[in-house]
Amino acid sequence: MAITTYGITLKWGTNPQSLTKKVDIKDFPDLGGAPELRETTTLSDAAQTYILGILSMDSMEFTANYTKSDYEAVLADANKKLYYALEFGIDGSEGVFEWQGEHTVWVTGAGVNDVVEMKIGIAPSTKPTLKTV
Repeated sequence: MAITTYGITLKWGTNPQSLTKKVDIKDFPDLGGAPELRETTTLSDAAQTYILGILSMDSMEFTANYTKSDYEAVLADANKKLYYALEFGIDGSEGVFEWQGEHTVWVTGAGVNDVVEMKIGIAPSTKPTLKTV
């Protein structure tokens, strides 16, 4: 059975036991990426061969609606080494992915009659892993 994005929350804190939701998010990024491929092809191979290298991850960007109070709440924790969790389902009933990193926040551009949004960009220092009970 599939799930929807309803109830997914982003939380963070200074340790895994202090995670709290600061703002509602509108989307979330990939929770990982394909590993780099390291070429092992020799002159005897008829086709290129590879082994898996280091997991590739970009900045993790989350979108939220902008309000001054939400922006200030996110900014207050910016540029600090924190623990993060993305909880699927109500209260993480469909899984919780955890990782560590630092975040920043910025307001995104907008046009006529748009909703003003902000981005929370997390630089991960560990890969997101599914929490086991």
